[in-house]
Amino acid sequence: MPSITVLRHVVLFAFKPDASPAQCGEISTEFAALPSRIPGIIDFEYGVNVSPEGLNDSFSHCFMLSFGTTADRDNYLVHPAHQAFVARLEACLDKSLVIDYWTGDPA
Repeated sequence: MPSITVLRHVVLFAFKPDASPAQCGEISTEFAALPSRIPGIIDFEYGVNVSPEGLNDSFSHCFMLSFGTTADRDNYLVHPAHQAFVARLEACLDKSLVIDYWTGDPA
């Protein structure tokens, strides 16, 4: 069975200690709205860390977007809706981590 190769864009957020659960929820909701506003996102999912290992280095929220092409991902990065979302993060985000990879890439 052939697999479909997609570009995954994984985003992890660690919120500031004074960020309220409501603020964190609003950020998640706003992020989840981006696929309906930005063309080229073929899949989106997110969740809150539930690992018992304690290795999350204060990152609590994970978001994963999938793109069919590098151009789709690049267009997402500069899209005005994404840029407005990133500007909104400044109030409550402590740090982020982003990793992109192609599925099925053995490298």
